[in-house]
Amino acid sequence: MKSRFVCSAALAGLLALALPAPAVTVAGVPYADSVEQGGTTLLLNGAGVRYKAVFKVYSAGLYLGKKASTPDEVMAAPGPKRISIHMLREIDANELGKLFTRGVEDNTGRAELSKLVPSLFRMGQVFAEQKKLVPGDNFVLEWTPGVGTVLLVKGKQQGEPFPEAEFFNALLRIWLGPSPADFKLKDALLGKPG
Repeated sequence: MKSRFVCSAALAGLLALALPAPAVTVAGVPYADSVEQGGTTLLLNGAGVRYKAVFKVYSAGLYLGKKASTPDEVMAAPGPKRISIHMLREIDANELGKLFTRGVEDNTGRAELSKLVPSLFRMGQVFAEQKKLVPGDNFVLEWTPGVGTVLLVKGKQQGEPFPEAEFFNALLRIWLGPSPADFKLKDALLGKPG
């Protein structure tokens, strides 16, 4: 009887090791330590919470091919990249799209911004069509070379990919630029201890 218990406990321990555990849980949202994208394994670079005043708005996780500790390293990193956003409170999706556009404007030079206007407009339309996002909803921005930036809302791809690499980097600057949406979130995405 005792040996059966020991075997069961050992088997349970081995199964626990075999199951992927989240690398980190942020505001109740688990982020895996790695994800597959376009045949490439991406590593969780960092994850944190976007606050507006004292309210938690969303959590975000940044995935890269290899760890990076500065915005320049993130932008220059070759290969696929991903940022995953999980809503922590209800928000008007149209308003969120406008905030993202403003975040890009605040962190992008005028010449580059003028090239991105069509993509920003299309992204704004995607969010406007969602009406609202509620706690538990998520969206993902994926950059894959040769494909472009894919926007997934609640697991569904929204339209055709945005082809320009500059567009994905402009979106990343919402969180990693000189005027980020939230400085603590910027540090968290760069893997700095909070």
